[in-house]
Amino acid sequence: ALTDLAVKSGIGNVAPAVALSRFAGLPRSVFGTALAHLGLGLTLLGIVGTMSFGTEKILTMRAGDTVELSGHRLRFEGLYPAQGPNYSEDRGRFLFIGADGNAKGEISSAKRFYPVRQMTTTESGIRTVWFSQLYLSLGDEGNDGSVVVRLWWKPLVTLIWGGALVMMAGAAMSLLDRRLRVGAPSRRRKPADAAPAASAP
Repeated sequence: ALTDLAVKSGIGNVAPAVALSRFAGLPRSVFGTALAHLGLGLTLLGIVGTMSFGTEKILTMRAGDTVELSGHRLRFEGLYPAQGPNYSEDRGRFLFIGADGNAKGEISSAKRFYPVRQMTTTESGIRTVWFSQLYLSLGDEGNDGSVVVRLWWKPLVTLIWGGALVMMAGAAMSLLDRRLRVGAPSRRRKPADAAPAASAP
């Protein structure tokens, strides 16, 4: 997509000043097409990265346990009960450990119970690392204080949504091209009827 803009501008074949002038003079629809193709490529890259290189792990953890997933380490700090406006929950706290052994952040996931509806839901924890994301959710709690934890590593997953936004920007850029605007036809005024001839004296 970007090479197409370079070819149309003559970069590498003409003087830099001329290439810059050609680049600035390209129609907006050309930039819109390039953005749309770029966004499609980013979305496909995100889908391929997520489907081909994503990893998943399910294990039982106790407070103080550490788990590693695709080069990222998490330490389970334990479950902490909390009360919401219409639910009660057990929130699991995880520390995101960096390569130096220090905590770089916190991820939390919770299991909520709504007594009115007698319904249990799971609130997943998410941490974004560059263009990738780490997900975790809590499962059933054991009698010994352990809890089932499910983790996913989704590389390049944010490119799926980012590519869609770039495609939207390309469509908006194309619509701004004046060559593609269609004006509404104006109604032509009918000529006024000729005034009746004056009667002869």
